[in-house]
Amino acid sequence: MTDRSPGLRERTRNAVQWEIAESAGSLFVEQGYDETTIDDVAAAIGMSKRSVFRYFETKEDLVLGKFDALAGAMLAGLRARPAGESTWESLRAMLAFLVPHVDSQGRDAVTAPLQRLIFETPVLLAGYLERQHQVQKSVVSILRERAVEAGRPFAVDDPAPRVLTAAAFGCLMVAQQAWLENDADSFAEVLDRALSVLD
Repeated sequence: MTDRSPGLRERTRNAVQWEIAESAGSLFVEQGYDETTIDDVAAAIGMSKRSVFRYFETKEDLVLGKFDALAGAMLAGLRARPAGESTWESLRAMLAFLVPHVDSQGRDAVTAPLQRLIFETPVLLAGYLERQHQVQKSVVSILRERAVEAGRPFAVDDPAPRVLTAAAFGCLMVAQQAWLENDADSFAEVLDRALSVLD
């Protein structure tokens, strides 16, 4: 099996991207998406505008950068799930990776306001949904690879990997919206409730 673990250079780049995305997220929440410029982000992070653009091509990418970083880790986690595990269990475990990144920061941190900003800003929501679509395509490919490795490959025309993946990400969207609307529940609780509907 090919080693897919990132090298030092990639890990360093990912760490810098994460730091920039964190700072940008705070600024967008404090000042608003339209009101915050790339120059503002560069100043906050102590970089030149050109350096910021080495890591993020657009302003939209700055807002959605954390999702990109988490998506890579989610896919790596899915690849590492036990070979005999059911597809739905593996998808559940993959989405559960998000829980500590949401619940550990609390509602008063940047996480909830930034997610709300994404849902309420059409260009950001479109970008977020496009990223989810790309991740889902990668998830389907991984599920097919895992099925082959387990000796139980999906037929070429079997819709199961796509259907299960779409269902899992649909549950994720429902959970995100429910979490934003209900201050009493943790993200872990609302995600589990959404996924349990299809257990």
